Amino acid sequence: MWQEDRHQRIRTLLSTLHRVSTERIMAELGVSRETVRRDLLDLEAMGELRRVHGGAVRPADEAPIDERAHTRVKAKSAVVKAATGIVASGQTLFVDAGTTTSLLAEQLAKLANLTVVTNSIDVALKMRGASGEAEAPNEVILLGGSISNRAAATMGAATVLDIHRFRADLALLSPVGIDARHGATNYDQGEADVARAMVANADRVVVLADYSKIGQRSRITWCPLERIDLLITNAKAAEAAGFASLKRKLRRVLLA
Repeated sequence: MWQEDRHQRIRTLLSTLHRVSTERIMAELGVSRETVRRDLLDLEAMGELRRVHGGAVRPADEAPIDERAHTRVKAKSAVVKAATGIVASGQTLFVDAGTTTSLLAEQLAKLANLTVVTNSIDVALKMRGASGEAEAPNEVILLGGSISNRAAATMGAATVLDIHRFRADLALLSPVGIDARHGATNYDQGEADVARAMVANADRVVVLADYSKIGQRSRITWCPLERIDLLITNAKAAEAAGFASLKRKLRRVLLA
């Protein structure tokens, strides 16, 4: 089968299924795993899909959170470790929901005298777990609202309204993608609304994005580049095609 024929078959599978595994493509096309890998790399470079663990999704889609929690853990951990270095005692922090911010909560829980305002149940529980042992324990505020069907987090109009009750020194937020044209983006409207409200009510905005998110974009922009005070990513991000243009437009980039 010619390469363009394979590419068209993969496009059709994604259009129908939204998410397709490497094994399914191998079976449908009758080709090797290595051939599928090359085809997915080619189509990703053209912006027609996004590779995830075990296969591919359409560019606008995002892998389930349970799966994302086990991918690029080392890279995410490096990002959140760098993020804790800019946090100071006595600050109020907005933290949104996601696999990166869940790891961030594990590090923030080791600090003291913070106020963390979050819509993530996971973040709240991790922060609460160590707070009782500190001399100046952290205060954890879980935002109200409806429980998301995508993650253990609150969202919706009530959550956004609740956010506007607070002012934060820092908003520590993690996008689906960030690129030079669209800024920080997300797939889900509810998650984007929460992040946008946190941005509006924070003195400084810090975006936490592992290398795989650099140069990527999703459906909904929630923060333009000019509003981002700091992007924390991995040194490997410098190899991404969109990194140079992104860095030129940002105030500051920290490579972990």
